[in-house]
Amino acid sequence: MSGAFDWLFSSAQWSGVDGIPTRLAEHLYYSVVALLLAVVIAVPLGLLIGHTNRGGFLVVNLANAGRALPTTGVLLLVVVIVGIGFLPVVIPLMALAIPPILVNTYEGIRQVEPELVDASRGVGLRERQVLSKVEIPVALPLILLGIRTAALQIVSTATIAAFVGLGGLGRYIFDGLARQEYQTVIGGAILVVALALLTELLFVGVQRLLVSPGLRSR
Repeated sequence: MSGAFDWLFSSAQWSGVDGIPTRLAEHLYYSVVALLLAVVIAVPLGLLIGHTNRGGFLVVNLANAGRALPTTGVLLLVVVIVGIGFLPVVIPLMALAIPPILVNTYEGIRQVEPELVDASRGVGLRERQVLSKVEIPVALPLILLGIRTAALQIVSTATIAAFVGLGGLGRYIFDGLARQEYQTVIGGAILVVALALLTELLFVGVQRLLVSPGLRSR
């Protein structure tokens, strides 16, 4: 373990194309792109099926089934279809992130008290206003929980980029194993864990910023 910390704090690891800042930036790039695409797909779909209560059973069960997909298997399948590149990394990460975001968004909307929704309609709010002014604010803690779960899964799994020759923190793990440099493997794993913890702290801050204290206490 001491060898891993010596590797981490060596000045040679903090510069160059294989340095920690470069690999961290690559890892964040893959993670952020995959998470944003998953949010763009899953949140509107979850809001739609939650608000209309149509197709929820089918979509949620498909999403839960999607959680069982092996990420590495999806990666290899996409590589076979489209070749090695950025896309085969993003697609498996998206497939990993969409189920928790979709399910939590749907469940968050469905758990809004019916009396609250009926009252908002009773005062003349249109359906779009009911969704944006009533349902989404109340469901926001659960929606953010789904996004946070997806973000943690993506950050932890984006190491697969190295499996198809791309960068990211996974390079240290894969290259270290290939060269039997286990201090590099452990150092890379420590960096991934640290990034996951920072991601968790970031979303805790976002939730404190966006969610009202009353809803947080619930």
